Amino acid sequence: MEQTNNQTIHPYAGMWVTKDGYIRHHLLPNGRYDEARGDRKSAYQGRYFIEGDHHIEYVDDTGFTADGDFRDDILYHGGMILHREQ
Repeated sequence: MEQTNNQTIHPYAGMWVTKDGYIRHHLLPNGRYDEARGDRKSAYQGRYFIEGDHHIEYVDDTGFTADGDFRDDILYHGGMILHREQ
């Protein structure tokens, strides 16, 4: 993990997208996320937490929760498969 200004940046920070590009999860280095769906930018926003080495927990700003798992540099979340955008 990289550290800047006393803040740890998790290696999963960055943009994760479905194969068709419809769903885009931007995991920000400050522990926030911004999810876009189709033409709807910032459809969901909130916080995320990495548990252990592979599990992610989401809490959106309305209090809705979700989770997912990283395996082989792929994010499995809510029936979706997201790949890191290069």
